[in-house]
Amino acid sequence: MRNYELLYIIDSSVADEEKEQVVQNVKALVDNNGGVSQEPDRWGMRKFAYPINYKQEGYYVLMNFEAEDSLPKTLTEKLNINKNVVRFMIVAK
Repeated sequence: MRNYELLYIIDSSVADEEKEQVVQNVKALVDNNGGVSQEPDRWGMRKFAYPINYKQEGYYVLMNFEAEDSLPKTLTEKLNINKNVVRFMIVAK
């Protein structure tokens, strides 16, 4: 198992309850696919360096997890189709 870091940005127009639901869904996705996730670090609303989809800010979340090599591919597939996630990045530590 390897250590990974996942940073993702939730759309700023999403309601607070939905933001929390997205965070819990991503954590559950890691845990249900054989990974061990730590509690997500919610950075909150931050301005973008450049506009993304005509938006100037987003809700940033950082999560560290430990998983097999196949899980980042699964996460990428799921996060790509999630309409509330603007951008994400998975890095092997």
